[in-house]
Amino acid sequence: MLVLPIARLQLDECDDTGAYYYLTFKRSPKEKYLLKFLDEDKKLSAFKMLEALREIIKREVKNIKNVEVTVKRKKAGSPAITLLIKNPPVEISVDIILTLEVQQSWPPSTQDGLKIEEWLGRKVRTKPLSHLAYISLQKHPNSSLCYENQFQQKEFRQSGNTWRLSFSHIEKAMLNNHGNSKTCCESDGPKCCRKGCLKLLKYLLEQLKMKYTKELEKFCSYHVKTAFFHSCVMWPNDTDWHLGDLDHCFQKYLGYFLDCLQKSHLPHFFIPKYNLLSLEDKASSNFLSRQINNQLNNGFPIFQERY
Repeated sequence: MLVLPIARLQLDECDDTGAYYYLTFKRSPKEKYLLKFLDEDKKLSAFKMLEALREIIKREVKNIKNVEVTVKRKKAGSPAITLLIKNPPVEISVDIILTLEVQQSWPPSTQDGLKIEEWLGRKVRTKPLSHLAYISLQKHPNSSLCYENQFQQKEFRQSGNTWRLSFSHIEKAMLNNHGNSKTCCESDGPKCCRKGCLKLLKYLLEQLKMKYTKELEKFCSYHVKTAFFHSCVMWPNDTDWHLGDLDHCFQKYLGYFLDCLQKSHLPHFFIPKYNLLSLEDKASSNFLSRQINNQLNNGFPIFQERY
């Protein structure tokens, strides 16, 4: 995540989810170079900033001598700029996401989210991080990011100025301090299987996406991570995630995720009104549910497969 601190930005909701926003300057910025990223309605254009960042990265990559680094072609619908780093015997893929740091408290849409009092305690909600709003370049689900020709590019310029709230900073803190007790998974403390369960489901989804790329293109690791956070709230105690109970805990967590797929309802952990599983994508949810149940009923053969 590449964070660009920008003050004096105003967030204006562009729908009723509380997740997507237009950005405008409260007053003309002192940094005049930012004016070139405004669209005709004086909104900060995600499209223009992404294009500029891509050109900067492509230029800088050419100066790297000791390692072979290339910029992957644009992927329709993706806000990421992907670098491919060849380091035999494996190739590393790195996604760069442009994120803006807005000097204000979290918007009202987050008020009923982050229900972690029984799991991590109230202090987490009042940490200084909650007084910074991070917002990342992200297309609105009803807009088009496909710009393979001039007509589509013009279409996207008109709709490509939406941004989505990002909570990666506090998500990382929660994963690093995931226990109900302060000593959970520390060197001298009891170990739990929370992260082990998360890794298993992330891997399962990754492998299924490799097999069924088109059918599962709507899904990403963020669905799995969101379900993980909800599971930690439902089962808040460290004893609920005993290290020796990995199989039982994973199936409990997996069961919750399957229930979300069946209902096409997975609330964003920080923005409860925002459903990450659209009813319009019910067919995709059903397909993923069938594939996971098939793996579950056959002892997860995909964990033994090699590609």
